[in-house]
Amino acid sequence: MTQPNQQLLDEVARLRAELDDANYRYYVLDDPSLTDADYDRRLRRLQALEVEHPELVTPDSPTQRVGAPPDAGFPEIEHAVPMLSLDNAFSEEELAAFVQRVAERLECDPETLDFCCEPKLDGAAVSLVYEGGVLVSGATRGDGRTGEGITSNLRTLRSVPLKLRGDRPPALLEVRGEVVIEHADFEALNARARAEEGKVFANPRNAAAGSLRQLDPRVTATRPLRFSAYQVARIEPAPGDATHSALMAHLGDFGLRTSRELAVVRGAEGVVDYCRALGERRDGLGYDIDGVVIKVDDLRLQRELGFVSRAPRWAIAFKFPAQEQTTRLNDVEFQVGRTGAITPVARLEPVSVAGVTVSNATLHNADEIARLGVMIGDTVAIRRAGDVIPQVVRVVEGERPEDAREIVFPERCPVCDSQVERLEGEAVARCSGGLYCPAQRKEALKHFASRRALDIDGLGEKLIEQLVERDWVTTPADLFRLEAERLAELPRMGQKSSENLVASLEKARATTLARFIYALGIREVGEATAANLARHFGTLEALMEAEVEALEAVEDVGPIVAAHLHTFFRQPHNRETIDDLIACGLRWEEEAVGERPKPLAGQTWVLTGTLASMTRDQGKARLQALGAKVAGSVSKKTAGLVAGEAAGSKLEKAMQLGVPVLDEAAFLARLAAWEAGDSDMNQSDDEESEA
Repeated sequence: MTQPNQQLLDEVARLRAELDDANYRYYVLDDPSLTDADYDRRLRRLQALEVEHPELVTPDSPTQRVGAPPDAGFPEIEHAVPMLSLDNAFSEEELAAFVQRVAERLECDPETLDFCCEPKLDGAAVSLVYEGGVLVSGATRGDGRTGEGITSNLRTLRSVPLKLRGDRPPALLEVRGEVVIEHADFEALNARARAEEGKVFANPRNAAAGSLRQLDPRVTATRPLRFSAYQVARIEPAPGDATHSALMAHLGDFGLRTSRELAVVRGAEGVVDYCRALGERRDGLGYDIDGVVIKVDDLRLQRELGFVSRAPRWAIAFKFPAQEQTTRLNDVEFQVGRTGAITPVARLEPVSVAGVTVSNATLHNADEIARLGVMIGDTVAIRRAGDVIPQVVRVVEGERPEDAREIVFPERCPVCDSQVERLEGEAVARCSGGLYCPAQRKEALKHFASRRALDIDGLGEKLIEQLVERDWVTTPADLFRLEAERLAELPRMGQKSSENLVASLEKARATTLARFIYALGIREVGEATAANLARHFGTLEALMEAEVEALEAVEDVGPIVAAHLHTFFRQPHNRETIDDLIACGLRWEEEAVGERPKPLAGQTWVLTGTLASMTRDQGKARLQALGAKVAGSVSKKTAGLVAGEAAGSKLEKAMQLGVPVLDEAAFLARLAAWEAGDSDMNQSDDEESEA
């Protein structure tokens, strides 16, 4: 054995300092400084050096303890049974070696040993103590011997029973488990935080740990935390069961959640097969795991095997490849989504994350870039979990190069050179090129042809995709140049179908100004807004030339919608597309501005059921033309409900609230009177026709 030189002593001191700092930042500050992989590499290097030079081992070495001291903000709770850590295995060979060690110590055939396997949840470890079936205390792991008393916070978790189920609970039960946040809940939590400009968490584990250690339990109660039990530390009186797996089943009877993936396997081959199978399904579990915990199932054999200083001899953790790694951010490119959203994409030095080589990751939007404080050239932590696209979660402090560059959002669309629009209060920047931008082409055409827009029968989603992919259609105007002979060349498009589509296109040339405006797909301009714009301006030319102030004068058009409209009509290529459509024969009758009576201005109406004389959309359009707003639900403010055949819950609610209800005959009579200018018609005149 060689004597340690100064270089080796310095390395040991550096590794200990880095690991101690990482423990403090993770367990106390809830602000991790190292990825799991970086931490494991340092710890294994330090362990190797201490094995080679045992004289360097000290009681305060990170290899000799589990976590970090408890936070002063919580009472200290001493664990009656220490919450020890587990030794790790990183390969199938190390798993087989563990099974062999256990068999040799027990002097038995390794293929006769049963092991209980379950996912190693990546969350925050806690201990719960029940007396007489009632929860009396809960604590974090802390340093393994003393934890933080967080009983009030744990009581807010719905997965932690305040009283155990069953008629005969144990007099004493101490159960250990992990508190986690599942992927879907984590995404929702961060989305809410971004919307409220609050703290965005780096990963579910950090979110779970931070949530449990809130000094105000009311904050913890708002977080989507779930507890899952993995160990019984104490139980009195002891049950007759002699296996760990049977105890876990008992916990389920008591109302405590345990892993559905728990299984008992035999020998090294069974252990390896379980780890392989779970690793293949890891991304589909819906929650983070970082490996598999393997325990000797027989409790009597566990007692015989005993412990080393910081870990049991009867258990081991098999670690999967880390889902977080560090790498260099080489550049940022901007992609345009199908709705025009501009998304910054990080181009990375390729790195293996959870067994997959990652060279690109999302940066979400400008707000996220500002929150991270990230620059081109930085060393960044990348996370990949479940089916989520890899993302940059933080910048590694202290490793920024001198030539790092700011990330600058484009002012023009990188695909079509249209103006990029980002309104105040919105996180997402968008291309304003709508009809023209190739990146948005398919979605723009689907909307243009939809039933409530130009209503082009036979022009479905699959056909649009074929037309775009073959470059037969680049703008909506190209649709009206399609010929039946050419369309018949497409798969599953015979001559008859082609002729029918051309006929539908011919019919769609005659439309209304409101439908045409809606078909343009301008952001936040729905049917009602399009109808209001058509009535207010009367002509397309007047609308296109309107300034923001004039647009804001239209009913239901606020500053945001006015800005979208103004930007859209100021783009030369959007104007060119509109001119091209008109040249292709699209036509409509101009609205008579200010001449049509609006006796229902300020009123809200609802239609329900089936009308025999018109569609609901036609009824809606006629009400809107009279100034009414048409809503989808009934409230006390509803002026009237039109009830067709098979009217359901909306009719019941209207009757409960005393809202006037018209059947179809009464509705038609009212429409005729209103459209004729009889705005004084009293609803009570037709009471005999009301439903």
